[in-house]
Amino acid sequence: MTRDAAISRVSDYFDGGRFQADLGDLVTYRTESQNPAPEAAAEMRRYLEEAMRPRLERLGFTCEIIENTDPRGGPFLLGERIEAEGLPTILTYGHGDTVRGQEGMWREGLEPWRLIEEGERLYGRGAADNKGQHLINLAALEAVLDARRTLGFNVKIVLEMSEEVGSSGLNALFHAQKDRLGADVLIASDGPRLQPEVPTIFMGTRGGTTFDLVVETHEGAHHSGNWGGLLADPAIILAHALAEITDRRGQIKVPEWRPTSLTNSIREALKDLPVAGGEGPEVDPDWGEESLTPAERVFGWNSFAVLAMVSGVPDAPVNAISGWARATCQLRYVVGTDPQEIVPALRRHLDAAGFERVQIRPHDRGFFPATRLDPDHPWVTFVGNSIRRTSGGPLHVVPNLAGSLPNDSFTDILGLPTIWVPHSYRGCSQHAPNEHVLKPVCRDALRIMAGLFWDLGETGGPA
Repeated sequence: MTRDAAISRVSDYFDGGRFQADLGDLVTYRTESQNPAPEAAAEMRRYLEEAMRPRLERLGFTCEIIENTDPRGGPFLLGERIEAEGLPTILTYGHGDTVRGQEGMWREGLEPWRLIEEGERLYGRGAADNKGQHLINLAALEAVLDARRTLGFNVKIVLEMSEEVGSSGLNALFHAQKDRLGADVLIASDGPRLQPEVPTIFMGTRGGTTFDLVVETHEGAHHSGNWGGLLADPAIILAHALAEITDRRGQIKVPEWRPTSLTNSIREALKDLPVAGGEGPEVDPDWGEESLTPAERVFGWNSFAVLAMVSGVPDAPVNAISGWARATCQLRYVVGTDPQEIVPALRRHLDAAGFERVQIRPHDRGFFPATRLDPDHPWVTFVGNSIRRTSGGPLHVVPNLAGSLPNDSFTDILGLPTIWVPHSYRGCSQHAPNEHVLKPVCRDALRIMAGLFWDLGETGGPA
């Protein structure tokens, strides 16, 4: 009944191939929440009923599957294992839904709904996002229970099937079940490590707002010879409007979009974090806010991107001036940016520059708001110290992830400090063909989570 025994048990679970077998079973569920077909909805329910519920009940959880009040979303599983009143309670989370499988787009020898092992990689849809990650945490809980026969803390779990469609219905569930989901802290896993070989924790996320900029100047398309110089070109107008939003290196020019929350403590937390390396693209050192470091640009600042842009028919251009142009744009923003003011501020900015005819059309499907926890929070210190004890090496502590998660549901509705311990890496191809996890990262993650859960039961959390 020692910490080392729990870590040894979970190491054996991986080394004996049981993790790979369990993950392979989870990958076979075609849980595509972006697929509107009835069979996809049935598969998401089956994942909770057949894959998750039995495993949790073997761990001593009482479970309930709850219908989603939002017709766009799938069901939820709520579970709890209460050992004793007065013990610390953690809430954990995972999502069993995936993006579309993209069959036929994976490279030869791979397919989305069958786990395939090649060298140090395990390929399959959901392996990284998020089936492998919540499997690791459940297996770590199992190892602690096997070694100690008790956890030493209470644990609650939320599994949703709608994260890839914006976590539809999650906020409504949390409002309805707020008392039931009460806890001391969220400890969950999603997203990537900054570097595969170094554990990472993050305590929030950037938010995001997506919208179209549209210019409509005239009906139809008209001959560029006969009408060139007489008809306004919507693509040119739109290009100049975009140039009013950022300068030529992407520095934001909308005053309200420039955050004031990059404090000295946040700068200190970000100063040694890597943003390059691995299998990602090469970072452009001359892009983004010139006065900031690369880590400050991606974790501590706002960024504007044009996701798509079109005028006319690019695949079959004709000698005509199109009557319209459209750009799909996105602002990723940090804490300190008012999400309700993002579009109004842009409207004022474009109008002041003479672009009143540029329409702003917000997308119906929004992103999650920005959240952040102070790196000096006691739960951050506790989790960080436990991980360092197990890994024996460095740890990357990130105030907020550059991407987005439904973290605001936990912070704003349930009022919890949030600690995310990601078990993937940035080159995992999530949301794309050839999604995979790295076996060394999975083994390391199992060990650090078993150590963390052991320490939580041993000490009760932060002093």
